[in-house]
Amino acid sequence: MQKLIQWIDARLPIVEAYEKHMSKYYAPKNFNMWYFFGSLAMLVLVNQLVTGIWLTMSYNPSAEGAFASVEYIMRDVEWGWLLRYLHSTGASAFFVVVYLHMFRGIMYGSYQKPRELIWIFGMLIYLVLMAEAFMGYLLPWGQMSYWGAQVIVNLFGAIPVIGEDLSLWIRGDYLISGITLNRFFALHVVALPIVLLGLVVLHLLALHEVGSNNPEGVDIKKVKDENGIPKDGIPFHPYYTVHDLLGVGVFLFIFCAVVFFFPEMGGLFLEKPNFEPANSLKTPEHIAPVWYFTPFYAMLRAVTVDLFGLSAKFWGVVVMGAAIAILFVLPWLDRSPVRSIRYKGLLSKIALLVFVVSFVILGYLGIVPATEGRTKAAQILTTLYFLYFILMPFYTRMEKTKPVPERVSG
Repeated sequence: MQKLIQWIDARLPIVEAYEKHMSKYYAPKNFNMWYFFGSLAMLVLVNQLVTGIWLTMSYNPSAEGAFASVEYIMRDVEWGWLLRYLHSTGASAFFVVVYLHMFRGIMYGSYQKPRELIWIFGMLIYLVLMAEAFMGYLLPWGQMSYWGAQVIVNLFGAIPVIGEDLSLWIRGDYLISGITLNRFFALHVVALPIVLLGLVVLHLLALHEVGSNNPEGVDIKKVKDENGIPKDGIPFHPYYTVHDLLGVGVFLFIFCAVVFFFPEMGGLFLEKPNFEPANSLKTPEHIAPVWYFTPFYAMLRAVTVDLFGLSAKFWGVVVMGAAIAILFVLPWLDRSPVRSIRYKGLLSKIALLVFVVSFVILGYLGIVPATEGRTKAAQILTTLYFLYFILMPFYTRMEKTKPVPERVSG
């Protein structure tokens, strides 16, 4: 076996890669519970890929057969109901862990120099994940799938000059139809997963090149022993691979409880209209995207005024796009001399709290039907969302920060 490993390693450096990224990759010794979510995101990604492959074996990507094939999977395929629920619940779980992973990055300043590229790759993963979820949402070919896709694709029609042609190009038809379903299926199961896996690899390579951040925001590479090993670092394997098993165990307990006892989550994960086949002549009473898109959908609906001869619908699309795009420039907006929220001033802590509360409430407002009061609330919260980023160069520079220790404390 040793000779076989040596023979392979001489032609493909497996041992070198294992040592660089696992046994000799030194991570800070003070990781806390917030650092579980990166590994959990990998776990859910594997779940989505495996269950997705098995679901495609029985799925029929056509307008005539899509809904019936989902019912066939649920009723007649052995363990098909479990595969379907693992996949649908996994989609929501993916966004839960990704949002918490992003929050940890913002809280501890994991986007600051020299980790800007890690953040950029992470945001690209988030963008591709949104596209992947949107494409997959149409595949059950239920009422909410059909009309939700109709609304989202029609938003591109608000873009001046090219909007209508762009919407037509995305749909492949004048309405959401079988050709739309077929191309979304191809993108969902082939193109976007390949891009997603490539970005995950780049994200990890960039992370292991500069090293992981930690709750203190201290660079552990500054203090090394005579062998060049960080004094405040421990090998990722076996310490954190075993450590992460605790997070995996807790996550799987909650995840399986949802899968087996309330996979629909009261209509939040699987909406009630989606248990009816798509009908282009019957519009659901209230059309809303899945919960993980609703903060941005609320921002879209918050814009109600035409400006400069362009419709409110167009400006809503601009605001929604800007809400995601502004996250990409976060590393250059934060001018604080410290990374971690632990050592930042009161202004940064209040701003982060307001930002998180605004985002969560916007998520709720995107689910419920719009009223005049809710629209006003969405407008205020959207403004607060953007002010967090727009004012960041000022309050991070002017606030008084606490002294950062030379070494990690835990």
